[in-house]
Amino acid sequence: MRHNHAMEPGNSNDPRQPGAGHARALEALIDFYVGSGADAWIDMDPVDAFALSARPAPRAVSAAAPSAGQAAPHGTTADPGRGGHAIPGSVPLPSEPARPAGPQEPTHHAVMPDDEAVAAARELASNAPTLDALREAVAAFNGCNLKMSAKSFVFAQGRPGARVMFMGGAPRREDDREGLPFVGPAGRLFDRMLGAVGLSRDAVCVTNLVPWRPPGDRKASPQEVEICKPFALRQIELVAPAVLVFLGGDPANALTGHPDGILRLRGKWLDVPLAGRTMKALATFHPDHLLRNPEQKRYAWRDLLALQAALAQSASD
Repeated sequence: MRHNHAMEPGNSNDPRQPGAGHARALEALIDFYVGSGADAWIDMDPVDAFALSARPAPRAVSAAAPSAGQAAPHGTTADPGRGGHAIPGSVPLPSEPARPAGPQEPTHHAVMPDDEAVAAARELASNAPTLDALREAVAAFNGCNLKMSAKSFVFAQGRPGARVMFMGGAPRREDDREGLPFVGPAGRLFDRMLGAVGLSRDAVCVTNLVPWRPPGDRKASPQEVEICKPFALRQIELVAPAVLVFLGGDPANALTGHPDGILRLRGKWLDVPLAGRTMKALATFHPDHLLRNPEQKRYAWRDLLALQAALAQSASD
């Protein structure tokens, strides 16, 4: 056996080492697997999944587990060549209820993220006359596969006419769980940032470039961004804020075309092309970034002061 230097005792990557950071990493990994559709651990012996799928659907079983030496309940799926060992995936996850036996009709089929999906999103967005109508249209839209793994549809929180609109990249785990943008630790920091310049949630509109959480909080792919971009642009048009603020590099890159990361973009006013006009937007750090890099809060404070000055200027015009 080769010695693995990455697994030395005391190494932070060693799964045997306890700690809050290690627990969060494991939690994020498991959450990624569940969000990706994984529902069972890989067994030691190979399983022919094609042969299993051709078998008749099992009947519903009792919730009581068989005792030692007792035969498996009638209806459980077992591999006869392996001494009745349960097939991986035959028991539902503890966090979700057991599904009825037989084939289930999916509510959303996977689609090819192509130009047709982008065109459909553009048409839906352009035909939405109000923010509420856009919310309903996006909620019913099945052209983005992120909808299949996300728990919630996270749309804009706020109202048309809000003077400031904040746009992040995509919902995080806490947002997906609550169905609201910017909750959890990042949301609490965001609220404090608003309060520092005399704002509150009631006075602003908060949204994301992508309304469904990518599995494992990964970055949305270019195809996913391109499909969701028409909805983000239409939200800006319908809210019509005096000032737009990008929280993080993802929305800034997608809506302005600038390829630079947020470290170079923050503090800059960028042009966002909308239908018939161009809007200025300020780029700054996402609250999640500030939680991981607290030494950069001083730069975010400068950006907040720039936002405050822009709001004062717009009020006097």
